[in-house]
Amino acid sequence: MKKIAAAATTLGLATTSAFAGQIERDGDRSQILFEEGKNYLEATVANVSPSISGTFMGVVGSGNIQQNYTQFSLGYKHQINDKWAFALVGNSPVGADVSYAPGTPHPFSGGNAEVNSRALTGYLKYQATDRVSVYGGLRVQALSGNVFIPAAIVPANGGAPYTLAVNDDYQVGYVLGGAYEIPDIALRVALTYESEIEHSYTDSTGTPFDVTIPQAATLHFQTGVAANTLVFGSARWREWTEFQIAPADFGIAAVGAPGPAIAFGTSDIWTFELGVGRKFTENWSGAFSIGYEEDQNDIVGNLQGFDGYISYGVAVKYETEAYEFTTGIRYIDFGDTITTTIGGNFSGNDAVAVGMKLGLRF
Repeated sequence: MKKIAAAATTLGLATTSAFAGQIERDGDRSQILFEEGKNYLEATVANVSPSISGTFMGVVGSGNIQQNYTQFSLGYKHQINDKWAFALVGNSPVGADVSYAPGTPHPFSGGNAEVNSRALTGYLKYQATDRVSVYGGLRVQALSGNVFIPAAIVPANGGAPYTLAVNDDYQVGYVLGGAYEIPDIALRVALTYESEIEHSYTDSTGTPFDVTIPQAATLHFQTGVAANTLVFGSARWREWTEFQIAPADFGIAAVGAPGPAIAFGTSDIWTFELGVGRKFTENWSGAFSIGYEEDQNDIVGNLQGFDGYISYGVAVKYETEAYEFTTGIRYIDFGDTITTTIGGNFSGNDAVAVGMKLGLRF
């Protein structure tokens, strides 16, 4: 039962959170602490191919505004003794790569934006009893980005386009969590809290501004329901209302607008996943899952183009005592939305994410 549990929960493959809430690209990685073995090393790669387009004033097409991207993560877990375990995870928690094709007759023609992140998180887990454990750690995160906004939609910039580029800013946050397990039936319920991390920058005039990557809480669960069969899932909340990119030199927003922000969050986001895993043979396992994020009916920023989604994922895994290999695919059907630029209407959009994971035990 432990092996099928590992196979099922591997389905994430960095594709589960491919487009979760605002600019999130990867979710909570603390569950590596529960991997079996003295030493466990995993590498994950996922390629995400979005198709997100809309129209302005119901006539002019935007083209596909979201670029393909590849997501990597690397993790190592060491079982120190019966009570203590340590893990180190490197990933890219948030990101964006948005580009509107130039030369088209709509307000955002030629606009683009890019957000890049890198994070390294160290975890320590203490097994208080055979069923109860607690864990926590520190995260070092770097965030950088650049943006070009056409003159047509800049609130107040003397009729000129707006350009901003900021280099990596390194800041520290923390992670806290706890879990309850019944190993005989592969039951585990784990709750993880991730603190907000506030990054500091200056605009082109030297005026400081902050960008907050908000706090999050994730509930993971799994349990055996029959021989060689496991149900698993998660519920993740993130306080995206605390997120905005609002340098002072961007200008003054019109009355009634969300604010002088290039990007912003208007709602806190819940992201859900539910799946089932099945062990077919001693070496082969598979899993299927459904993901859901509610359409908030928000007017979103021009650099997003979607509001909520439903996703469907499948994965297959081959494992031996020494290694495991998992591959999976996820289809994401995005919710329709309206953007802050007058007449921006995005509908009928989707994405495909394909991932692979290699795990070694030694």
